[in-house]
Amino acid sequence: MTWRKDSALQDVYIVDLVGGYYDAGDNVKFNFPMAFSTTMHACLEYLKHALDAIRWAREYFLKATSIHGFVFAQVGDPYAHHNCWERPEDMDTPRTAFAVSRDFPGSEVSVASSIVYSKYHLGYSTRLLQRAIKVFDFADKYRGSYNDSLGAWVCPFYCDFSGYQDELVWGAAWLFKATKRPNYVDYIDKNIHNLKNFAEFGWDSKDVGINVLVSKLLINSSSNSKPFILNNADKFVCSVLPESPSVLVSYSSGGLLFKPGGSNLQHATTISFLFLVYAGYLKQTNKEINCGGKVFASPKRLKQIERGQVDYILGSNPANMSYMVGYGAKYPERIHHCERRIILF
Repeated sequence: MTWRKDSALQDVYIVDLVGGYYDAGDNVKFNFPMAFSTTMHACLEYLKHALDAIRWAREYFLKATSIHGFVFAQVGDPYAHHNCWERPEDMDTPRTAFAVSRDFPGSEVSVASSIVYSKYHLGYSTRLLQRAIKVFDFADKYRGSYNDSLGAWVCPFYCDFSGYQDELVWGAAWLFKATKRPNYVDYIDKNIHNLKNFAEFGWDSKDVGINVLVSKLLINSSSNSKPFILNNADKFVCSVLPESPSVLVSYSSGGLLFKPGGSNLQHATTISFLFLVYAGYLKQTNKEINCGGKVFASPKRLKQIERGQVDYILGSNPANMSYMVGYGAKYPERIHHCERRIILF
């Protein structure tokens, strides 16, 4: 984009923290949600053009974890930035960096997902994997919430409301996928019962993503937590299926999945992604989910729900408007990343 220029080239402290992604127009780099977004990008490994976007974030995370015993969690004073919305090229607000350490832990901001590069660049993938293992070991050894260490700066913007246990199991699941080492299955078995939110998935709570991902990874394993994981994954599906007697979400009259809170499309998109992944698992195992009575969730039905949400977001809705900026003939032109006042039909 020729109208975009360099920004925040002075994000250099003890280490060079130039790069990464801003959370929004306030130009703050919040590593907690950035890591989740990058991991979700990495799940799209069949889209080769996504590799550059992934690598841009991964290079930043390599810098943020380059000093042993420290993990940088944020760049930018959120209060100063949030009160001064401006083009990133013109930014002149303080660029303070915040880190967690042994003495001030933050297990949530330690992430691991390097497997995507193994097909394209083995050396780079190995480097990412080695760093991921070190950061995971650090996060597990020095447990604690970054709310306690950095709460004055990360809250109320990106507090961790679900606890750090899900991030540790999430990291172990990805490391098992990357290494096939049984010690990560043992870790999952030991810690999976700490997860309580069977119906939540997003930048804060990784619980459902863990259940869906791990259920696929453990198909042929002897893990003793497999029944617990599968049951929670099935409960999640039934909590979303509109005809299910245990449905926990709402649908607009136009068909959009809706959950309480702001930025609703984050729920519609992440749940759609998990439905697509779990549909593949169900097809592979020739399984349907019994949601009670005569209500069964087949792989075909899960894909139908997923397709309906994506189509709605891209314009198949009563307003005939795409909610993806730049896609289609009609889309929002004056946007904010967490606008909560759009009326959905």
